[in-house]
Amino acid sequence: MSESGRVAPRTQRGVRTRAALISAAREVFERDGYLDARIADISKAAGMASGSFYTYFDSKEEIFAALVEQVSEEMLHPHVRERSGTTDVAALIEAANRDYLLSYKRNARLMALFEQVAQVDENFRRMRVERGRAFAQRNARLIRTLQESGQAAADLDPMITSHALSAMVSRMAYMVFVQNQRISFEKLVTTLTQLWINGLQLKPGENS
Repeated sequence: MSESGRVAPRTQRGVRTRAALISAAREVFERDGYLDARIADISKAAGMASGSFYTYFDSKEEIFAALVEQVSEEMLHPHVRERSGTTDVAALIEAANRDYLLSYKRNARLMALFEQVAQVDENFRRMRVERGRAFAQRNARLIRTLQESGQAAADLDPMITSHALSAMVSRMAYMVFVQNQRISFEKLVTTLTQLWINGLQLKPGENS
């Protein structure tokens, strides 16, 4: 159920229609910006009547939130360990950073828009804070596990360390992919990974 109280679509057709609206919303938001985007244009891009929009969403704000949530879920749960098959901690950190940066690069226009909207809309500001907290909590769990196994510095506060390292990666992604700072992708990945390893005082060659 959405924040508006709507029940999620139960049929495959309903799921497809809702997904088509979100995809169309992305096209319109990235083309026109948040303030100038119109529900009529989103419906037109999805190939349906405007009335169909309100079957699934109450407002432009709600569909933008659904779009941001969809992208955030992709970036938050890359399932690196399962896909890579490796248990080497440094390799996992590098793979996680690479996946996050690739996802940010794919979604750079939307991420830039989200940052702008969060500055002027309290609901989206709160959503941005919650998104950052979710990333930090995920990474803090990793840090605690590494500390418990003696692989990371025991005197680091896991949550503070996670916030600091996560913010570093996120800010660099914004600088490179939104502000177009000239840094090669591979150098960005290797540098951020090394800073993660240094920050955790990770023992080289250790496995999780």
